[in-house]
Amino acid sequence: MSDPTFSILITTKNRITDLAFTLEKIKYLLKEDGVECVVFEDGSTDGTYEYVKENFPEVKLLSNPVSKGYIFCRNKMLNETKADYAISLDDDAHFVTENTLELIRRHFEENPACGLLALRIFWGLQEPEIIFSNERFQRVQGFVGCAHVWRMKAWRDIPQYPEWFVFYGEENFASYQLFKKKWEVHYFPEVLVQHRVDVKGRRVNDDYTIRLRRSLRSGWYLFFLFYPLEKVPRKMAYSLWMQFKLKVFKGDFKALQAIFLAVFDLVWNMPKVLQNANRLTMKEYEEYNKLPETKIYWQPEK
Repeated sequence: MSDPTFSILITTKNRITDLAFTLEKIKYLLKEDGVECVVFEDGSTDGTYEYVKENFPEVKLLSNPVSKGYIFCRNKMLNETKADYAISLDDDAHFVTENTLELIRRHFEENPACGLLALRIFWGLQEPEIIFSNERFQRVQGFVGCAHVWRMKAWRDIPQYPEWFVFYGEENFASYQLFKKKWEVHYFPEVLVQHRVDVKGRRVNDDYTIRLRRSLRSGWYLFFLFYPLEKVPRKMAYSLWMQFKLKVFKGDFKALQAIFLAVFDLVWNMPKVLQNANRLTMKEYEEYNKLPETKIYWQPEK
């Protein structure tokens, strides 16, 4: 069998219902020539491996007996695929656009400097009634983890995701590395993905504190990894002030706990940060900040 053109890569752990829904939604793509789907089951205890093996035999299954983490799984799948393009998809996300693969292939072929496509993402439990957009593609700073596409030549040109980030921030890490290597990230609204997440509900979930902790520390890691040193003190001070102003001073004491834990994480991992630093020059920093910010949320126009 020849190497695939597209590889759809999904990492999952104990989310059999979400994964089953996603695989059912994308199974039509797996019938196309040159397409494979890899599911990496990361230490699940809910029967995920057996379910996928029985119900989706066309899917290539990888498994960790004991969880090794989301970033470990993503790195392994990306490092091992032989495809030209790798689609990273969360287990609770699926394509709404029908001719996804042809649109992606055409854009990469017409834009050789594009190393990664950031897809248009709707966050919500119900599919939007309006799915069309008049937006055009544009170069942006970064991308969202739940739905993006790698040109594998670009992936192999940069360091892999840092596993010590654990969760959050690894996409920003890759975005800076791509920028340093002259690869472009393109926001690609022609392909719509629904991320089946209740964003507002996350604030009251039990994992709110740990999510905020990881989000904060990853942002601070990035300051020290990529920002010119003279920019770091002001950025850190502003970041801390805004967390206190918008959360702590309004009575969100879970956020206070997350802030102190994130500071501890930053100090603890500072040797790794300094070892992996790849700072932008002031000229690069200015050029990067002229780019439009990462397009995270899309809402239909009424």
